[in-house]
Amino acid sequence: MAPAVGTDLGYTPPDGGWGWMVVLGAFISMGFSYAFSKAITVFYKEIQEFFGASYSEIAWISSLLLACMYAGGPVSSILVNKYGSRPVVMFGGLLSGIGMILATFSTSIIQLYICVGVIAGFGFSMNLQPSVIVVGKYFLKKRPMANGLAMAGSPVILSTLAPLNQFLFDKYGWRGSFLILGALILNCCVAGAIFRPIGPMTSKNKKDKDTSIQDKDPEKVKTKEKESCIARFNKVLDLTLFKHRGFLIYLIGNVLMFIAFYAPIVFLAPYGKHLGVDEYSAAFLLSILAIVDMIARPATGMIANTKWIRPRVQYFFSFSVTFNGFCHLMCPLATSYTGLVVYSVFFGLGFGMVCALLFETLMDLVGAKRFSSAVGLVTIVECVPLLLGPPIGGAIVDTFGDYRYMFFECGAIMVFAGLFLFVGNFYNYRMLRKEAELENQKKDIEMKDGAGLKKHDSDQVSSDEKVKIGSEGPPVKHDSEKCEDVNGSGHQG
Repeated sequence: MAPAVGTDLGYTPPDGGWGWMVVLGAFISMGFSYAFSKAITVFYKEIQEFFGASYSEIAWISSLLLACMYAGGPVSSILVNKYGSRPVVMFGGLLSGIGMILATFSTSIIQLYICVGVIAGFGFSMNLQPSVIVVGKYFLKKRPMANGLAMAGSPVILSTLAPLNQFLFDKYGWRGSFLILGALILNCCVAGAIFRPIGPMTSKNKKDKDTSIQDKDPEKVKTKEKESCIARFNKVLDLTLFKHRGFLIYLIGNVLMFIAFYAPIVFLAPYGKHLGVDEYSAAFLLSILAIVDMIARPATGMIANTKWIRPRVQYFFSFSVTFNGFCHLMCPLATSYTGLVVYSVFFGLGFGMVCALLFETLMDLVGAKRFSSAVGLVTIVECVPLLLGPPIGGAIVDTFGDYRYMFFECGAIMVFAGLFLFVGNFYNYRMLRKEAELENQKKDIEMKDGAGLKKHDSDQVSSDEKVKIGSEGPPVKHDSEKCEDVNGSGHQG
């Protein structure tokens, strides 16, 4: 199993106190970031009819939103490393709110792509990464539980937004609904204000200290001037993570998973309407998924925090991904509303498990200090499958005129991704054990060599002492001792 990752932050996280308020802020900001792309699917059928768009074209709204949310990860990570989580989240809340307000004036599907997909999506990226990062700075021992509670914001907000969106649509249409949603998203600015900075020292004091040291040590100033551009860039975004075996396994598995991760949610409510379910009941399927999800996330966090699971948390994540895949493979068997409810329950359970472990497993692999860079690199790579996944699912629906094949495709990809992660983690754990054993053997050999060298030095000292004693006065030698002097180390014979 992987060795435990300790704190490499330069201080001991408090594991409580104001940290629970930080969890609340992350609950709100991450909740809107993750839930929004799912909640607006309630409007898709009506927006599709309004603009005369195909299933694939309408799916691009969620795809662009998710892709921009993840593609903005490196920018968000760099800004967090420079300015901290608080101002970044507040800016993200403002930007995403403005994007939704501007969307109310859209006269074409392209304008919705820009306002909802690009502007609001990029704003959500400013909400997501800083919230995950700041929770990791406040918690260590209780980190899986804290992450689980923070990630529960998505299902809680989704369970509220899904029926609320249907109600708003009936009262104000999709334009008026988008205006109200834009105002609601501005609450992320309030959530960001809760993120009080924490660390061994403020950045200003640290900068002053570094400047003082450099002024006193010309050699350090010279070294700093010779620092390469890549080395400077690695301070804000650590590219050496691409040499990290565990990180690469995680990244490849997640790229495969995200091709099929969101498409079933995007098409769940439309699938219900396709089977003849009324609008409110179809929207309520998302609420059922969200209610189960909100229970599953903190429960998964508590399970992952146990002494039996935490050392093997990567296996737990692999199982969660595989379980999701099997749920999607079973979905086409649901031909009635009752069947869709059962599917939503199991889908919510699996989805909540994956989301609760998504960032915990990454921090378990790379440690808290490199986590900010790891999140940025993961999200920029994952934006590609997130961008393509829902449109691919929509194209399958357009081609066959049936949602079942889309669920089969998503289920097969998720099962394959889960099995890949399981095998990859097994290999990684095995290699870590071997590397640890080799390191211990190396230390043992060095200790033995050191002990032998120490004994040799001790014998040499004893010999020198004998010579010194001999030089003080020639002892009377027997004939046998004289013979040893002639034929011994002196090579006089």
